[in-house]
Amino acid sequence: MMTVRYILLISAFVFFFAGDAAAQQQREPKLPPPIQTLQDEGAQIRYLGRDLGMDGWIAIKGGKEQYFYATPDGKAIVLGLLFDADGKIITMQQVKELQDKGGEVLGFLAEDLPERADAADRFSKLPSTEFKTPSEQMFDDVAASNWIPLGKEGAPVIYSFMDPQCPHCHAFMKDIKANYIDNGLIQVRMIPVGFKEQSKAQAAFLLAAPVPQDRWYKHLEGDETALPASPQINQQGVERNMAVMQSWKLDVTPLTVYRSRDGGVKIVQGRPQNIPALLADLPPAGAPPR
Repeated sequence: MMTVRYILLISAFVFFFAGDAAAQQQREPKLPPPIQTLQDEGAQIRYLGRDLGMDGWIAIKGGKEQYFYATPDGKAIVLGLLFDADGKIITMQQVKELQDKGGEVLGFLAEDLPERADAADRFSKLPSTEFKTPSEQMFDDVAASNWIPLGKEGAPVIYSFMDPQCPHCHAFMKDIKANYIDNGLIQVRMIPVGFKEQSKAQAAFLLAAPVPQDRWYKHLEGDETALPASPQINQQGVERNMAVMQSWKLDVTPLTVYRSRDGGVKIVQGRPQNIPALLADLPPAGAPPR
């Protein structure tokens, strides 16, 4: 009987694909289709190497990590952490080795490596394809963009497109952070965009950061190192956010979209002038967000 050489903790499900055996022999094999899809959607992808006969990758999106391994026969991939026969977490060793090599994406993870088995959180599902009015379709497109939550879970929600270099966005955040976000009265789902190359790169870094809220607040306080503009960061996530704005002819920041108390979809262009009125127009706390 063949000795079991490794144990794989499967955190979710198995993706099947048509593998290329020759590609598996390369140092950095071709991305399997499911992982390529994640990269196209804005995830940061790095090759972990080949251990115990399996090629591995890390995918970082929205500050969360996922780990993928191709089966030795190249016919499927699994999502989860790789353990050896002694119970040692091979995945964490691979990530540490990748960190030691340096790099803009993995370097800032530092000690915040996820020494946990919950890396199988699934990404958000695509919105329904059933018929919707233009305003409902726009709202769904906005809700399905790449956003970062600022504020307490369960608080009334607004979506706001923000450019890291936009002074009006900075002013809007200062208007609401202390009295509304920090007090749990509202959750801002910030959608990073960039109208210049520098701000686009900063927005991409923000989407890749493990604790983007801290980075954003430090940036607002004037920390010029909080959001480096690195060309090595995958900008697909920001491009998707920009595409949502462009498809609905939205061209200013901040731009806020929310569902009102009566169920309608409303847009506020620029810095809102009456925050209490906006808050009063939102559904009550605890109402299911959409």
